[in-house]
Amino acid sequence: MSDNNRRQLPPYVSYRSFWNFLDRLQGAIPARIDRSYWGDKFSGSTGTQLMRALRYLGLIDDRGIPTPLLRNLVEARDLQRDELMAQIARTSYSFFINGPVDYKTATYAQFEDILHANFQVNSEVARKCIKFFVDLATDARIPMSPFVIKKNRKARAAVSTRRTKNKPQNIMETSSAITETELVPNGTGLDKLLVNKFPNFDTAWPDEIKMKWFTAFDELIKRIPTEKNY
Repeated sequence: MSDNNRRQLPPYVSYRSFWNFLDRLQGAIPARIDRSYWGDKFSGSTGTQLMRALRYLGLIDDRGIPTPLLRNLVEARDLQRDELMAQIARTSYSFFINGPVDYKTATYAQFEDILHANFQVNSEVARKCIKFFVDLATDARIPMSPFVIKKNRKARAAVSTRRTKNKPQNIMETSSAITETELVPNGTGLDKLLVNKFPNFDTAWPDEIKMKWFTAFDELIKRIPTEKNY
């Protein structure tokens, strides 16, 4: 691992956000990837984490200029893409792959020890770093320790459960059990038509997209007059 990478944390952004971003580049890759390009697509924290991830993985330089590796990855398909992902994983995560422990049989705790030995990172960020690496290695068809994979899934499930318990009682908790039209039971036919044109909620969306959906939908509901009971 280079001294430059040693000063940077490995990616801890959502792996789904990472791939959603790469998919958006299919149409065209900007000359520079900066806030003016991604600002309307990701929240500030997610966008910042994403830029750090791209820089760490060698996909953009310090100025945000796309590297040939990024262009090759965006254009690659199937086996070629897997091979590029494997190249990125082996280069950027040499501290795991070429580390003191066999990554194919290491325990989750050993992965944490290696991460803490190389970076100043707290437990929560370490969990996210390991998750990103496991997802990346899986895509790259790099054999991964079953003990790490199992623990990674349990950690992700625990976080999901914790978020659900702490989530306030609001529309987000019941969105999957109702339809958009049911939210305007007294609206006119035109009102319901407008609501039906609104994009369907998808529980697989990243959290920032979900929040934007609810904010936009709440604004739409406020603008729709309902029948009054006299």
